[in-house]
Amino acid sequence: MRDLIAIAAAWLLMPWPGAAETPSREEVLAAMRKAARFYRHQVSTEGGYHYYYTADLSYGRSESAEGPTQIEVQREATPIVALAYLDAYEATGEREFLDFARDAAHALVRGQLCSGGWDYLIEFDPEKRKNYQYRADNNCGEDKRGVTNLDDNVTQGALRVLMRVDRALGFSDVKIHEAALFALDKLLAAQYPIGAWPQRFRQPPDFSKFPVKRASYPDSWPRTWPGPDYQAHYTFNDNTILDVIDALLEAAVIYKEPRYRAAAEKGGQFILLAQMPEPQPAWAQQYDADMHPAWARVFEPPSVTGGESQAIMRLLLTLYRETGDRKYLEPIPRALAYLKRSEVPRGDAEVFRRLPPGPVLARFYELKTNRPLYITKGSRLQAAGLGSRLVDGYQLSYSPESVITHYGVLVSGRELAEIEQEYKRLAAADPKSLRRPEKLRGLSPWAERPLPPPEAAEVRRLIDAMDERGAWTRSGVIGRADRLVFLFSARDMILRISRGPSDGAPRGGPETEAQLIPLHENDTVEIFLGPEAPRQRIISSAEFARNLGRLAAYLARAD
Repeated sequence: MRDLIAIAAAWLLMPWPGAAETPSREEVLAAMRKAARFYRHQVSTEGGYHYYYTADLSYGRSESAEGPTQIEVQREATPIVALAYLDAYEATGEREFLDFARDAAHALVRGQLCSGGWDYLIEFDPEKRKNYQYRADNNCGEDKRGVTNLDDNVTQGALRVLMRVDRALGFSDVKIHEAALFALDKLLAAQYPIGAWPQRFRQPPDFSKFPVKRASYPDSWPRTWPGPDYQAHYTFNDNTILDVIDALLEAAVIYKEPRYRAAAEKGGQFILLAQMPEPQPAWAQQYDADMHPAWARVFEPPSVTGGESQAIMRLLLTLYRETGDRKYLEPIPRALAYLKRSEVPRGDAEVFRRLPPGPVLARFYELKTNRPLYITKGSRLQAAGLGSRLVDGYQLSYSPESVITHYGVLVSGRELAEIEQEYKRLAAADPKSLRRPEKLRGLSPWAERPLPPPEAAEVRRLIDAMDERGAWTRSGVIGRADRLVFLFSARDMILRISRGPSDGAPRGGPETEAQLIPLHENDTVEIFLGPEAPRQRIISSAEFARNLGRLAAYLARAD
């Protein structure tokens, strides 16, 4: 019997056919080379990237860019791929990975605008490039597209790539080095006297129109959207100012330049001035020149925000770590206490079901009354070449029923406890022990949390999931650029489809019976030119960057 037990135990401990073996360093490095070479030599355009590609590489697109002559500057495309190459270089020391990151940096250099930064896409077609104010082409005419975009971490992310590649190259690449310094100079020139930045800029503003003052409540504010003229507002929305401040802190370390640190601290001073007075001592998404909370998009009213306020406190903690100045800690207890007493009771509305368990905050709190503000759901019609039109809805409401879901009018408050814990830890620690490492990672290091190092089983899965080219693919829909009509239904509607005469029928013949399709709330209708593309195998730049980074982290830990 004992022999049988021993045999059974030995059998159970034997590896199954095809069971994962611990990957060797050589195997992981070979996989990294294969994946990176495929992505650089077969996927990229001029060293840059889209969000997604079809697996056969016949088509690529992003949020703003598409096709073989454009690349995307938003984080999920060129920037994160470039930083993944840098991670691979730092983990292995192999120059090839650094060369690939350098290629991505050169693609960004070719897309730098005369105003100093970047917009969402970069065009490489020689004729189409004439429509943009690209510095590399010395094409700075006023009739060209050339607005520097600080929204969505566009310019800040591109700048971080240039700075880190510049450092890795020992500041030897003149084009990369000069482009990084030019972007930094333009960021400093665009900083308002109060220390803030706009969402977008073409040239420095008229500073005489933007006095330095503390945030305050307006006597009244418009309850209907006044229009889209908000790009000059002091903008926290999408962490715009926070990413600028942290990029400047990193620049000060990389280039040993006090001006960059001074500008970052001036931005920190703006955060202190922007904290609203009682009874709502948190922050707004954006402010006008009078330091009043202001409208931005049609679904972003003047208010105190439960969303960006959490991010602002995280950035204040970062400023304290970098400077040791306790003035950056002072606003946090009041803001935390206010936000905790502003939690929204969970209800049954659809918008609550989209949130994870835990505390709930309103994205927008009405000024002074602190009542949560919601934006009613609206029907939207888009037609190619004719823009977008709201048919109804998008009104301010005090009810969470039938509100927009494409934008978070409610946000999770789960980070409040973590922010409070971190505040207490930093407040009690020796400031000299809190400085961040000299080499930062990620495109928003102040907000990103590093993943734990991968285990062997995860690395084995990543290696085994690669195809023979070195690509990671998955099933999905890449999206279509040739959408002719889009309708979002915020209420019940009827779609009527009447087909013309069948093939071979005489012209002018009677049409077939109309088909009536009911549309309900949240339904969408899309009309594309040509047949609808089926689900297919696609390639994602974000997945490539993550997987290459995980393999690099595995090797870095092993060393």
